[in-house]
Amino acid sequence: MTIVNTHQSEAWNGYEGTHWADHHDRYDALNSGFNDHLLQFAGDGDQVLDIGCGNGQVTRLAARRARGATGVDLSTPMLSTARALAAAEGIANIDFQQGDAQIHPFPAESYDLAISRFGIMFFADPVTAFANIARALRPGGRVAFLCMRDLADNDLRSVFAAMAEHLPPAPASPDGTSPASLSDPARIHEIFTAAGYTEVAATPVEAEQVWGRDAQDAADFLAAWGPTRFHLSHADPAAAARATAALVPALAPYERDGAVRLRGAAYLITAVRP
Repeated sequence: MTIVNTHQSEAWNGYEGTHWADHHDRYDALNSGFNDHLLQFAGDGDQVLDIGCGNGQVTRLAARRARGATGVDLSTPMLSTARALAAAEGIANIDFQQGDAQIHPFPAESYDLAISRFGIMFFADPVTAFANIARALRPGGRVAFLCMRDLADNDLRSVFAAMAEHLPPAPASPDGTSPASLSDPARIHEIFTAAGYTEVAATPVEAEQVWGRDAQDAADFLAAWGPTRFHLSHADPAAAARATAALVPALAPYERDGAVRLRGAAYLITAVRP
């Protein structure tokens, strides 16, 4: 496998990918409220390409609606989980491939729809990546991608603010990317237009995200989440302990109906390959 996003490959084949694979059910509970925003575009005659497919929930759901679905991801642990879950569900019209979507040799003009649930924010060269995906689409092919909006638009803002009182500023990612790299609609239009797409739109969408059974359970999970763990690792142990302890009272106001439920905010990016 040839890769250019080496830092992302190391993360998703290390702790980050293992944590997502080991807790695939929790991550799906966290993000599945956004699924219908993507799946509304999948028709029964479509070949679907899922970028950054992770543990494959969206790929499996797309395969059930479409003629076939292919998931692509960097992560060996998550792809192993994705394949096992697809086999357990008896889904035959599905394929999972390991690759860096920025340079992966997708078969040209083979897909009708490319989708992604928060798997597109970490490309070192996003114009090159989305142009490569465009080449995999048939003329008139569509994309439907979800990316994070600014943290200020998400309920996580107040939770992270409680932690920030005890921590130094978050260090920059080693590869310069971040979960919020596509949080500006103007930048989205610029990138996708440069990559050759037309009819580019960035529509704000929201969904409820379940982080745990109660505040303590959610705090334990959030503290082990890759971005939080990365931030905590750059603080001294005492400060990290105070920040972690601040999570439970910060999450407690979001407990209702047997779960911790936070509002998540995203952009639904849609565009067409001419």
